[in-house]
Amino acid sequence: MRAERMEAKKTILVIDDEPNILLGLKDALSFEGYRVVTATTGKEGMVLARAERPQVVLLDLMLPDMNGYQVCEELRRQDAFVPILMLTAKSQEADKIRGLDAGADDYVTKPFSVGELVARVRALFRRTARPIENNTFSVGEVTVNVSAHTVQRAGKKSAEQLSFYEVELLRLLNERAGQPVSREEILNKIWGVEANPTNRTIDNFIVKLRRKVEKRPDKPEHILTVYGYGYKLVP
Repeated sequence: MRAERMEAKKTILVIDDEPNILLGLKDALSFEGYRVVTATTGKEGMVLARAERPQVVLLDLMLPDMNGYQVCEELRRQDAFVPILMLTAKSQEADKIRGLDAGADDYVTKPFSVGELVARVRALFRRTARPIENNTFSVGEVTVNVSAHTVQRAGKKSAEQLSFYEVELLRLLNERAGQPVSREEILNKIWGVEANPTNRTIDNFIVKLRRKVEKRPDKPEHILTVYGYGYKLVP
């Protein structure tokens, strides 16, 4: 059986008000065997998300009725785990970080390659299909729960939520604890894309993870930068 036929039941929700982008993504993702549902407004997208329970959401930042940050926050309240990829014409770093803080797992700046986006979606499903061998592991004073997507700091009552990519990044670094992992390998294994000199995806996630894991994010002791290469986890 062809791989795309095996993925036929997986649903992807695309929320974008540009007809050409909607059509292009629906055609490309449907060709891969995914079931694609689309919405052109934020409110319609939130209704569809509740009704369809998609496994991935592609969300445009600029919508006619509300901005993508608001939609993202509501989608995250509905489902803490569904991967959300934000589609944005804004290239400013602050806009991307704001999207991640709103609950997005990743972002793609328009104009983007449909092929790269499809590759990222395929990588998402490969990662979610992986069996969880160790449900929890420790990094310093925090315990990472892979299934619950949380970090729990010793002495604190409430756990802090992790996004899909934050969990997967920590999971990969933990599998190679004490060893440097290159940016190229991280991007390829988790995001399904090749590294390039302007790609700041990993860097933004490392900043967010350090805020949740390190005592002093400005002086990390556990998630370390290997300059000119990548990152290393020291449990």
